[in-house]
Amino acid sequence: MTTTSPVTARIHANLGPANLVEHAIRRGEGHLTDRGAFTAVTIPHTGRSPKDKFVVEDATTSPAVWWEKNAKMSPAHFAQLRTDVEAHLHSHAELFQEDLFAGADPAYRLSVRFRSPNAWHMLFVRNMFIRPTAADLKGFTPGFTVLHAPEFQADPARHGTHSGTFIVLNLTERTVLIGGTRYAGELKKSIFTVLNWLLPEQDVFPMHCSANIGADDQTAIFFGLSGTGKTTLSADASRRLIGDDEHGWSDRGVFNFEGGCYAKVIRLSAAGEPEIHAATQMFGTVLENVVLDSDDRSPMFDEDTITENTRACYPIDYIPNHEPGGTGGHPRTVLFLTADAFGVLPPIARLTPHQAMYHFLSGYTAKVAGTERGVTEPTATFSSCFGAPFLPRHPGVYARMLGEKIAKHGASVWLVNTGWTGGAFGAGSRMKLAHTRAMVRAALAGALDGVTFRKDPVFGFEVPTAVPDVPSNLLDPRSTWSDADAYDAQAARLARMFRDNFATFADGVDPAVATAGPVTG
Repeated sequence: MTTTSPVTARIHANLGPANLVEHAIRRGEGHLTDRGAFTAVTIPHTGRSPKDKFVVEDATTSPAVWWEKNAKMSPAHFAQLRTDVEAHLHSHAELFQEDLFAGADPAYRLSVRFRSPNAWHMLFVRNMFIRPTAADLKGFTPGFTVLHAPEFQADPARHGTHSGTFIVLNLTERTVLIGGTRYAGELKKSIFTVLNWLLPEQDVFPMHCSANIGADDQTAIFFGLSGTGKTTLSADASRRLIGDDEHGWSDRGVFNFEGGCYAKVIRLSAAGEPEIHAATQMFGTVLENVVLDSDDRSPMFDEDTITENTRACYPIDYIPNHEPGGTGGHPRTVLFLTADAFGVLPPIARLTPHQAMYHFLSGYTAKVAGTERGVTEPTATFSSCFGAPFLPRHPGVYARMLGEKIAKHGASVWLVNTGWTGGAFGAGSRMKLAHTRAMVRAALAGALDGVTFRKDPVFGFEVPTAVPDVPSNLLDPRSTWSDADAYDAQAARLARMFRDNFATFADGVDPAVATAGPVTG
């Protein structure tokens, strides 16, 4: 639908994929692949800009926001920025608008209106969020509005920003302003942050996780930072995918926040991840910063000349074994995924409830050497609740909710290392995906409930001594190193990193949680 407004020539509202693609091609916003997916390049921003994200401080947010990790913007600066963003948008000959839902459970659903000068960004959000029916649109009232101005550059002196880029959440006025970046992930993650603010007040635990359901109708959730295998491990042909990234856990069970997937596709292959690869070949999919073959325009997923952070955004029903309603029961199994490039953590370990809260608050993974100039060894990354950039409230709020949910519903919690074994990155080798899948499936099936466990002497959690279809020596990381003393030193070093990181918020959690981390080192 196209309407006329007194402040802009045309507003194209709630167009479908074909219309949005046609507009995007007409406007020169990107290209089609050989199979009909749409590709866009977002240089210079090929990832999120966390240092340019702000929350407006006012009487409502001042006492409740976790200001240690959320930058403040004054109401006056926000008002000026909104005025200038609106003027910028109104200067365009045409704008695109999509009215969508966040939240598959109608009891907790948030209605969101997105407006942008770019058709492809509106295709992105249409893929990413839940699409209303025609009846829904007749009575649609936005609960939040996102004004997207990717080409508008903020003036730090005038607007109170750090640079020309900005992602600003006014949680009281229910408005998000995004500008100075074309990276589409900012649209998705801004709404995740909004839900992380709203849902705890409704006793809903918001989670940065994927979720799926087995043939036995048992739900599992997978927490993990980028690169840990969250999307890969949840897209299992033997299980139905609820969603790949963001969910809520209410007294009714788990529900997807989204209606699509945003998969990392660097080095994607049909053999390794057939469901995701097939989705990238479909019309309506958006490929972000993926290099195309200059002759036939086929995606070159092994190319990282633009960025390692290449992405595909597609509706969840492009995955054949998705769960149509986007909901599931209370999880029986919770998995924390980490890619430990230090080669220290076991490939799987069972956590007590207090250990689960400790590792949830830690949100550990590790970057590998060589990803940045001058980095010659692994670098630890700790992101509280596996999503610190999206937490408007103190991490302790979410950790308490996790503890309450797993206690109430009897969920088992496992730490799974998808990273290195036999040594750190550069000396050891990456865990084989087949072995990780075997361990995850064993945990999901309850096949580890009766096996023998040993207590890890450094981290204190329990490690199974046998897992079907997994070499037993792999389960003891120390035995995979050629130099046991080197392993001990590396393990002690990582344990200290955990303790140093946890000290920053230990005062805000139960003492039993604060003491559930490494026991030596």
